[in-house]
Amino acid sequence: MMFTVKHTDGDSQARTGRLYTPHGAVDTPVFMPVGTRASVKAMAPHQLLECGTQIVLANTYHLFLRPGDELISQIGGLHRFMGWDGPILTDSGGFQVFSLADFCRVDDEGVTFRSHIDGSEHRLTPSRAVKIQQNLGADIIMCLDECPDAGADGHSLRKAVERTTDWARECAQAHHRDDQALFGIVQGGTDLQLRRRHLEQMMEIGFEGYALGGLSVGEPKHRMYRVIRKITPLMPADAPRYLMGVGTPDAVIEAIAAGVDMFDCVHATRIARHGRVMTSGGPLTVRNAPYADDPRPLDEECCCRVCRQFSRAYIRHLIKSDELLAYHLTTYHNLWFMHRMMAAARQAILRGEFDRWRRIFYRRYYGEDPPAD
Repeated sequence: MMFTVKHTDGDSQARTGRLYTPHGAVDTPVFMPVGTRASVKAMAPHQLLECGTQIVLANTYHLFLRPGDELISQIGGLHRFMGWDGPILTDSGGFQVFSLADFCRVDDEGVTFRSHIDGSEHRLTPSRAVKIQQNLGADIIMCLDECPDAGADGHSLRKAVERTTDWARECAQAHHRDDQALFGIVQGGTDLQLRRRHLEQMMEIGFEGYALGGLSVGEPKHRMYRVIRKITPLMPADAPRYLMGVGTPDAVIEAIAAGVDMFDCVHATRIARHGRVMTSGGPLTVRNAPYADDPRPLDEECCCRVCRQFSRAYIRHLIKSDELLAYHLTTYHNLWFMHRMMAAARQAILRGEFDRWRRIFYRRYYGEDPPAD
């Protein structure tokens, strides 16, 4: 993998770049739709391409449990298995182990857990997490980390950082595929001193990219922004910077301003399945009664296939009738919106107008100015 920075904004840390992978190049900053079980919900691969998707994320925990990483490897790897020829990033499965498993016991060597599917017991170690991801064959894979929740005390945070560092070393030793990039994850909650120290430790090990983990897990948004603004500029300038699990428009834009290059989140696709869409004038809940006879498209300024062809009234009818097409149409539109937003941010950075674009976006979408730095 190779990464080059093309341009940096003069009034912020925002930057554009290009990430080269074995399955194609990715322009950054980039939003990665989440394909948890090797499928972005309600979207076929060709539809992802149509709406502007450059790279998708798949979930190691879920694919390990079903259908199994060895089966996927035998079929030819994750790209062939899901029919997606573009770049793929897989997470390590650690977050899902801690948040989804019916039973979870962590120690210095790894995590023992029971499947949320059938209760079977499994053991995930750093080297096993790497082996699973090597079987899956993603272009970018992640180190196993311990992700404490927002209410974790200082001792728990420090222990999680210590374990994550030790596990990162083991992951680096276990990784041997030269067609995959291994990213390290920086933990530390909202403790800036702990975050800085952990970043230094991860940089000493050396990775092809660095991620901020353990954010958007329940902490106040202003504290998350503080961590992003203080820590991101300290990350290596010549490596991709990835903010894990953050995907609301405001959080993405604030992180871009701090120099983040990559994002993933289920927000855009999840709210779509609940009849909520993102538009140039702000969020819109199309399932609500006022749109029952509304002939307008979801967004009159949008040129996506959904907005060119269908009305709010029709999409609301599909939602109220439990028609599966509703989920596809709202998901397609939301992903189109996110990818157009990222493209607009990249262009604003190149023009040297990112701060102006940011303020205009906030005023139109949220009806207010961006938060103060």
